[in-house]
This record gives sequence, structure tokens and C-alpha cells, in this order.
Amino acid sequence: MNSTKTNIYIGAALIIFAAVMKVITFPMSFNPIIAISLFSGVVISDKKLAFLMPLLAMFASDILLEALQIAPGFYGISQIGNYVSLLLVTVLGFGMKKISFVHVAGFSIASTLFFFFLSNSNVFLFNAVAYEKSFNGWLTCLAAGIPFIKNGLLTDLFFSAVLFGSYSFITKSLAKKALA
Repeated sequence: MNSTKTNIYIGAALIIFAAVMKVITFPMSFNPIIAISLFSGVVISDKKLAFLMPLLAMFASDILLEALQIAPGFYGISQIGNYVSLLLVTVLGFGMKKISFVHVAGFSIASTLFFFFLSNSNVFLFNAVAYEKSFNGWLTCLAAGIPFIKNGLLTDLFFSAVLFGSYSFITKSLAKKALA
């Protein structure tokens, strides 16, 4: 099977998995969307598909949340910032040159923190009534998000380990099979 077709199958499976996980774990937010963004940037050779995967995963989950009336799937302009944040995490993944435990853990933590700062800044900038529009208001907004960062770190580390670990295992197995 060629690389593009394989990437499409991987992408479709991850998009469905992410959407379902986001819906069934709402509001705990135990989902692989940020890990998929990072994984896409590192592994998917077709850069258009690398950007498309996390966007489709987030969009599919937003549609499901809305359609199943679990929560508002579409909640305003700050949501656009979260989609852009996912794209920027994918760009961050382009910088990982080697898949190793240390690199995956480091980039995963960086992705979580990057998304945290960007998404909380979106809330600060676009939710008119939420926070005073000053440096102190921004710090207050960031502080309000701190309870969520622990879950985000653990979730992103877990799903990054699953994605990159599975990918490494499968590619090594296929390489051994090809040599045999």
C-alpha cells in the first residue's frame, strides 16, 4: 500500500477516534486531539493532510457535541483561535527530527503548554465579559486555566505515548518483515 493511502487510513482512524473520545469523555477532556496535532506534524509526510487531520478531528467532535446536545459544539469566535492553535501545534511537530522517548515527551509537554497559553489567551481576547482587558486580566485568565493544565499534560503525554509508541512498533515490525 502506498504512503499516501496509508496516511489517509491513519488519518481517518485518528479523526474518528479523537471525535468519539472527546464526546464520551466530555467534560473531562480526555482526548487525543493535541497529541494528534503533534503526531501529524511529525509523521504525516503530506503537509496538507498533516494540517487537515487535527482540524477534522476537532470539527467532527464539535459536530457530535452539538448534534448529541452534550454541549455547544460551536461557541463563538474564540473557537477559531483553538483551531489555529492546533495548526500551530502541528507546525511545532515539524521540528521533531527524531522519534524518541525524550523527544516525544518534551514536544508533548511543549504542545500542551503552547495550546494552554494560546487557548486561554483566546478566552481573554474574545470573551468580552470574562476578564478585564489588561495585563492583570490576562494573568487572571491564565491562572483560571491552571486546574486544567494537569489533566492536559497527562492526557497529551498518554496519547502521545500511544500514538508514537504504536507507530514506532508498527514501522519496526514492518521493517523486520520486509527484511525477512
